[in-house]
Amino acid sequence: MSKVTRLVGARASKRRAKARYYVTIPNLITIARLFLVPLTIWLLISGYPHLAFWAFVVAGVSDGVDGLIARQFNQHSRLGTYLDPLADKALLVSIYVTFAITGELPVWLSILVVSRDMLIVGGVILAWMLDRPIAMRPRAVSKINTVAQIVLASVVLASQAFSLNIHTVTNILIGVVSLFTLASAAVYVVDWARHMGSDAAASGSPPSAGVEV
Repeated sequence: MSKVTRLVGARASKRRAKARYYVTIPNLITIARLFLVPLTIWLLISGYPHLAFWAFVVAGVSDGVDGLIARQFNQHSRLGTYLDPLADKALLVSIYVTFAITGELPVWLSILVVSRDMLIVGGVILAWMLDRPIAMRPRAVSKINTVAQIVLASVVLASQAFSLNIHTVTNILIGVVSLFTLASAAVYVVDWARHMGSDAAASGSPPSAGVEV
C-alpha cells in the first residue's frame, strides 16, 4: 500500500511541476499588460495624455494584481518569471524613449535606461549560448531602480495630463533614476561575471544565485 501511495504522490508532484510550464491567470494578466504598451505610446503621441496616464496606471495596477494572484493561489510559473519583467521593461523603455523624443526627459537618461536593459538581455543571451543559463532573480537595488523609473514616468505623465508644474520633483527623480540605473547595472555586471566563472555554471548545474533583472 505504501508503494502505491508513493507512486500516486510522485505522479501528482510530476503533474504539478509540469503545470508550472502552462499559462496561468497571472500570465494572462501580464500578456494583457504587454498589449497596453503600444496603446499607451499611441495615446501619448496622439495628444491624449489623460488617457495615456490612466493606461499607465492600469498597467501598474495589473503588475501588482498578477503578483498577488500568483502568491495567494500558488500560480507561480517559469513562464511568468520571464514574462513579468519583460512586460515591465517593454513599458518603461517605450515610455522613456518616447519622452526623450518629445523632450519631456533628457536623451541621455533614455540612453542610460535602454543601455542598462540591453546589457542585461545581452548577458542572459550570451550565458545561454555558452550553456551557462542564469536564473532571473531581482536584487533589491534592481527593485528600487524599477520603482524609481515608474515613479518618474508617472510624474511626467501626470504633469502632461493635468498641466502640473512639478519641474523640481522631476529633476530630483531624474537624478535618483540615473543613480540607481548605474548602480543596478554595476551589480549585474559583478553577478554575471561571478556566475560565468563559477563551477556550477561551468558544469551546467542550475545556479544557486541568479542575477538581477
